[in-house]
Amino acid sequence: MSRLLRRNSSQLRLLLSSGGQVTRLASSGEVSPPTAGQQEIRKQKRQPPPVVPDSEIKKSVFISQSSDVFTNLALEDWLYKNFDFSHHHVLLLWANDPCVVIGRHQNPFTEANVSKLVDRGITLARRNSGGGAVYHDLGNLNCTFFSPRERYDRKYNLNIVTRALFREWAIKAEINDRDDIVVMNKKISGTAAKLGHPNSYHHCTILASANKLHLGESLVREPANYISRATASVPSPIRNLVDVNRTVSVPQLRSAVGYEYLRTAATSLEDGGSTQTMKQRGFQLINPTEKWFPGIEELRSNYSSWDWVIGKTPKFTVQKDLDVKGDDPGMKLKLSVEVEAGLMKEIGIQLPQSDQLVPVVTPLQGKPYNEENLNGIVGALKLVSASNVKQAINGSA
Repeated sequence: MSRLLRRNSSQLRLLLSSGGQVTRLASSGEVSPPTAGQQEIRKQKRQPPPVVPDSEIKKSVFISQSSDVFTNLALEDWLYKNFDFSHHHVLLLWANDPCVVIGRHQNPFTEANVSKLVDRGITLARRNSGGGAVYHDLGNLNCTFFSPRERYDRKYNLNIVTRALFREWAIKAEINDRDDIVVMNKKISGTAAKLGHPNSYHHCTILASANKLHLGESLVREPANYISRATASVPSPIRNLVDVNRTVSVPQLRSAVGYEYLRTAATSLEDGGSTQTMKQRGFQLINPTEKWFPGIEELRSNYSSWDWVIGKTPKFTVQKDLDVKGDDPGMKLKLSVEVEAGLMKEIGIQLPQSDQLVPVVTPLQGKPYNEENLNGIVGALKLVSASNVKQAINGSA
C-alpha cells in the first residue's frame, strides 16, 4: 500500500491509496510463525534494492510542533516504521522541554540522579537508539536524518550541520573521531543511530543556548559504586553556539540547517543552491497527533511507561558504604543492592574483605529502585553495628 504525506494547513495529512486504512508494522508479539516457504526465502541472500538516482529523490524538512519528549520520540519511531523513504528523504527537526534522554542500553542511575530529576521537574526518557545520555531543553535543537538503510551516511548528515554553521555564522566546526561536532575543541553535538530494514535514521543534538547549569546538574549521579554492563556515556566539555556567536538562536539554527539540507544533493555533498532547493518539498510543520499519525498515541504511551524508561535498565548492583557503631571507628559495612528490571531483588550488607552477604529484611525488597529508596535503607541501617553483622554471619554459617 503506497503512502504519501502532503502538507495541508501546516499539518501533514495521511493519504492512503486503499480506503483510508492504516497498515502498521506488527510488533514481535503479533508476528505469525513463518511458513516453510518463508523460511526458505529468508535463507536466501538479501537482494540489494534498486539504485535510485539523486534526481528522483525528493527531500523534506519536517518541523515538530510538540516540545514533549515522549511525543517527539514517538513521532520519530512512527516515521521510521511507517514512512517510505525510497524516493523521499526527510530531516525531522524538534526541540524538547527540559529532559534527560538516555540511550536504549543505558542505566539511568549511572547517568543521572533520577530522584533529583523528578524533584526538579526534569523528565527522564529512554530513546530507541544507542549512544549516551544527553540533556535537552528548548535551547537545544535535535535533528533526525531519515533514509533507506542502504543510503545511511552519518558523515553526510554531520557535514550538513557544519556547513550550515559556516554558511550562516562563519562558525568553523569539526567532526571528531567519535562523530561529535566540536567548536574549538568543545562539543556542541552528540550523535546516535538506528539501523534497520528497510529504513534507518541518524539523529544528533545541537547546543544553541541550552541551560548549561541545569545540564551539568542533571548529569550527576548519586555517589555510590555501580556495577553494571550498561553502555556508559563518555563525558566531554561542551559549548553553546551562543558562546561563539551571540546572534545564534534555535529558530535561526532550524532554518539554517533545514535550508542546507534542501540545497544539498540527496547522496553527495554537492551544493545545488536555490535551484536544488526549489526542486524539494520544502519545510512542513508537523502536528504529531493521532489524527495525522494513527498509532502514535500508543507509541507515546510505550515510551513514557515505567517499564520502558526504568524497567529496560540492564541488571546491575549498587554498593554504598555504611557508617556503623562499634569499638573500631574505622570499621565500615557495605550495603549491596542487586537490581533487575528496575526492581530491588537482593538487599544485603557485608563486612570489609568479605564476600558473604547478610540479607536485609525490608519491605522495599521487590520495589522499584531509586536513590530515595537506597538512602532510606542506608538511614534505617545506621544503628546496625559491626558486631551484629558478625554474629549474623556466624549464625548463618
